[in-house]
Amino acid sequence: MKTRRLTAAGAIVEFLKAQYISRDGNERRFIRGVFAIFGHGNVAGLGQALEEYGGKELPCFQAKNEQAMVHTAAAFAKAKRRMEILACTTSVGPGATNMITGAAAATVNRLPVLLLPGDFFAGRIPEPVLQRLEHPLSMDTSVNDCFRPVSRYWDRIQRPEQLLRALPEAIRVLADPAQTGAVTICLPEDVQAEQYDFPANFFAKKVYAVTRRRCPAQDIAQAAALIKKSARPFIVAGGGVHYSEAEKALENLAGGTRLPVGVTQAGKGALLDSHPCCLGAVGTTGSFAADKIAKDADLVIVIGSRLSDFTTASKTQFQNEKVRFIGLNVDPFDAHKHGAFPLVGDARAVLEDLGKALKGYRVSAAYQAEISAAARKWETLYGKIVRPKKKPGEKLRQSEVIRILNDYAGSNATVVHAAGGIPGDIHKLWKSKDARDYHSEYGYSCMGYEIAGALGVKLACPGREVYALLGDGSYLMLNQEIVTSVQEGLKITVVMADNHGYQCIHNLQKSCGGKSFCNEFRFRNGGTMRLEGETLPVDFLANAESLGAAGFYAATEKDLIQALDNARREKGTCFIYVPVKPHTPLPGFSWWDVPVAAVSQCPSVKKARARYLKIKEKQRFYY
Repeated sequence: MKTRRLTAAGAIVEFLKAQYISRDGNERRFIRGVFAIFGHGNVAGLGQALEEYGGKELPCFQAKNEQAMVHTAAAFAKAKRRMEILACTTSVGPGATNMITGAAAATVNRLPVLLLPGDFFAGRIPEPVLQRLEHPLSMDTSVNDCFRPVSRYWDRIQRPEQLLRALPEAIRVLADPAQTGAVTICLPEDVQAEQYDFPANFFAKKVYAVTRRRCPAQDIAQAAALIKKSARPFIVAGGGVHYSEAEKALENLAGGTRLPVGVTQAGKGALLDSHPCCLGAVGTTGSFAADKIAKDADLVIVIGSRLSDFTTASKTQFQNEKVRFIGLNVDPFDAHKHGAFPLVGDARAVLEDLGKALKGYRVSAAYQAEISAAARKWETLYGKIVRPKKKPGEKLRQSEVIRILNDYAGSNATVVHAAGGIPGDIHKLWKSKDARDYHSEYGYSCMGYEIAGALGVKLACPGREVYALLGDGSYLMLNQEIVTSVQEGLKITVVMADNHGYQCIHNLQKSCGGKSFCNEFRFRNGGTMRLEGETLPVDFLANAESLGAAGFYAATEKDLIQALDNARREKGTCFIYVPVKPHTPLPGFSWWDVPVAAVSQCPSVKKARARYLKIKEKQRFYY
């Protein structure tokens, strides 16, 4: 048997370069690069191997924050429809644990990222090493064990030859659309540098074929029968439509049957808003049209969604007593939710087959008229929300910023967002002109994803204009990857709405009967010891410019349009600062379950608790 002597780290690099993925005859390299922050736990091992063997096939990118680089990798994978991914490597200790939040977000969103954190010495002689957390009950435990619950596959390499089993399994999970998420391979510092005679065929080209699983004909026939029998069917389109590249199949199905479609955060753009069957966002942050039709639906066809509480309005969205569900998902775990009739398979393949089975079928004329009436009413409400009546000199509202960016961006742009008040507003208000123009991380709703995520989208789609839309709270949490975007020549445009605090949660706090407390960015009031003083004067524009971005200030609609125009002409990363009016929540058409205190001396809390209990009576259990 031919062998090749390499260090464990060298073998990892050479192996990753040889991994390919294929779907529909389209073959491509699977691992497209490595984001790294080096420390003593990986610089002399994996760092040295990347320098020596990485080359053009496995380029190394220098990140500025470990959590951020995982977000970048997840956003890259999402933009590539999970067919190309990135790896991330860190040192031991804090470098490793900084990745855990990013790993959780990737796994929750079913996005493949490969994590290669450094770990303690397998040989244990120099223990405890710098940055090593010792566990008194086991010397085989390190902080990297924290990755176990947020990883779809986890392993620790104690000997170089263990890579022969671990790496193929890691790639198998990453490439499997039903199992994918964060995969963590912990690499002890000493093992990375140890040598082994690896079989030469371990580094041969390997192609992982992603097949489009179809459902048995009887399952398709049964699902079609359920649809034909229903009086008020409704489609919920999730992220699985995008990952399967099933947008055209959904468009054909909806167009032929006139089935109404509501979209989740991940499913935005699965059916363009210009399509007459698209009713927009559904759920807690949904549009009037989608939520109204969903409320009375007697059959809900769920495509590629994990049915989070925001989609189901905490189990209050679907109120028809006879409602049933069809769950189309590549993962049986998701396909069976809500007691659904499961269609376990690839979204595009199954939608194509379902479309054939439904040939000649259309929803009733009366139902179509009801759908159209709901859509028209929503359009009227939409116009009032995005063009609100204001007093002279009043600041822009967040809804206006979204409308202006939506109008300006065009179909060859992508807006990235993640947390705070923006996701709820933009899900409701954004009108997708292209399947790729809306990029949301709302499975984990992770503040700080936005700029890092925009970098990942730009790396994946260099020909698109990419906008990171975020608030001041998210910006303060994680803005360092502006530097990386400048360093790599990957232009992104950051649009930051400044409302002086965590105003999304501030609004939630008040809606639950609470007083304003510790959510706005204010000076501490010495008399009450509360943050009730003047708002903090943070110069965000100067901060972004100090990181290398070209800065623009936009106080009015005219200013914002001009700033967007100026930013588009710039070759490098830009930052647009927009002061917005706080405390302007949009109208909601569905509920979200946030428990209100059962015991309180505050009258407003007592009142909110009574409202909460009344709405909670509408929660349903579907089985």
